[in-house]
Amino acid sequence: MSPTTNPEPSSVIAQARRLVVKVGSSLVTDEGRGIDHAAVALWVEQIAGLHGLGKDVILVSSGAIAEGMKRLGWTRRPSEIPELQAAAAVGQMGLAQAYESAFSARGRHCAQILLTHADLANRRRYLNARSALLTLLGHRVVPVINENDTVVTDEIKVGDNDTLGALVTNLVEADALIILTDQSGLFSADPRKDPGATLVRDARADDPSLAAMAGGAGSAIGKGGMLTKVLAARRAAQSGAHTVIASGREPNVLLRLAAGESIGSCLHAGSGKLAARKQWMADHLQVSGRVTVDAGAARRLREGGASLLPVGVTEVGGEFERGDVIAVVDQDGREIARGLSNYASAEARLIRRAPTAQIESILGFIEQPELIHRDNMVLRQGPA
Repeated sequence: MSPTTNPEPSSVIAQARRLVVKVGSSLVTDEGRGIDHAAVALWVEQIAGLHGLGKDVILVSSGAIAEGMKRLGWTRRPSEIPELQAAAAVGQMGLAQAYESAFSARGRHCAQILLTHADLANRRRYLNARSALLTLLGHRVVPVINENDTVVTDEIKVGDNDTLGALVTNLVEADALIILTDQSGLFSADPRKDPGATLVRDARADDPSLAAMAGGAGSAIGKGGMLTKVLAARRAAQSGAHTVIASGREPNVLLRLAAGESIGSCLHAGSGKLAARKQWMADHLQVSGRVTVDAGAARRLREGGASLLPVGVTEVGGEFERGDVIAVVDQDGREIARGLSNYASAEARLIRRAPTAQIESILGFIEQPELIHRDNMVLRQGPA
């Protein structure tokens, strides 16, 4: 694995000023049978303790669908999207009530925030969400965040809150992300199958071998499991945040981490940080369109950090407007970069393969000589 850098694993949470804590369904529900109010009270007690240490905390919590199923009298998780949405809508009421009661009992205020990936893909909504969260933190309010499963159709899936936690970490520029699960952390192999598997105590979040350790996208352990947590750590690292993956079954795990105890797996961020605008572009889970580039343009983007000129574009896919975030892919369909397009898709189709000197004669105007300027582009550094 890649060599690690400071800080030491035991000091990551102790030194952090702003934390995002993600708790999975198994840690806040009674084995799927609705909200476990005693468990919620314990998490709130620990978060209150972190507040007492002067730390800002944002909580990303699962559990709405399980609570909705209980209230509706359903014994089996539905497979149809409308029924999942209905369960989420009903369950959010119970989840919010549980946290409100628990925080109020400890003299703390909390706020419910429901987000979708679309909220973070639109620049204006992104900035509004960021402002709201930072204002809440400034008033010492604990935001309790969940994905808005009532309105989404393709994000209701196991493990998605890992990604949501990473996106929120980037959104508020948190120092660290804590992903609490029912496993002890990341192992070198599936411990259920390999008795020689060892716990990965310390690694770089961008280490490509971590995804293989997590089981890969096609394995049983990787589906909505450890793989989503490894990819979330990689995403959080884009804004310089470290990630700790630890067992939520450990007593007082949050306070022990804050005291400097080494628990679970610590995945360090690299030294570099993306500028805010590039970070926002990198965080897009959905883009408005894509352009395919030839081998020469792909090489210049990957190696030279060049801008993308229309002459290097071979195909334009999707419908997008000027200023939308689009993906740049090579001839094999691999994403190279994403960035803000200087031209709408209809215009991009007209000027693809055209030299810069011909843009004005083709369109009747020239907005910019580049389709995407390098200052408005972020290179992809592995799977999104």
